[in-house]
Amino acid sequence: MAEFPAPEKGIVLTHFIVSDDVERSRRFYTEVLGGEAVLEGEPSIVALANGWVIINVGGGPTDDKPPVTLEAPTDTNRVSSFLNIRVADIEAVYADWSARGAEFLTPPVDHGREIRCYVRDPDGHLIEVGQATGILQR
Repeated sequence: MAEFPAPEKGIVLTHFIVSDDVERSRRFYTEVLGGEAVLEGEPSIVALANGWVIINVGGGPTDDKPPVTLEAPTDTNRVSSFLNIRVADIEAVYADWSARGAEFLTPPVDHGREIRCYVRDPDGHLIEVGQATGILQR
């Protein structure tokens, strides 16, 4: 079982997403992408490969971020960041996740030094899935 992402030393990088339906998103990250639920409810935490995704509802400002409101994407075609998942075999991942219900924007596309495709989670968060080809270009 995956353990809660609390390092004893150093740092751990997690990805926090805002969801309109935390349970639905938790199921996507576990059942479709193959992660493991570490914590369920609000928030939910999913261990995914060697990282964690924290999923919670949005909300207004708090005392430690007074001007900030968290919300799920309102325009899924405009993003300022996205989760990037690197895989060893993109064709296998594409087939597996598609069979589990993932709806990719396109099949994997070869860009020379990497092959990549994109999928959205149930709230519209963009996720890049990529595989390095071993070709280094500058």
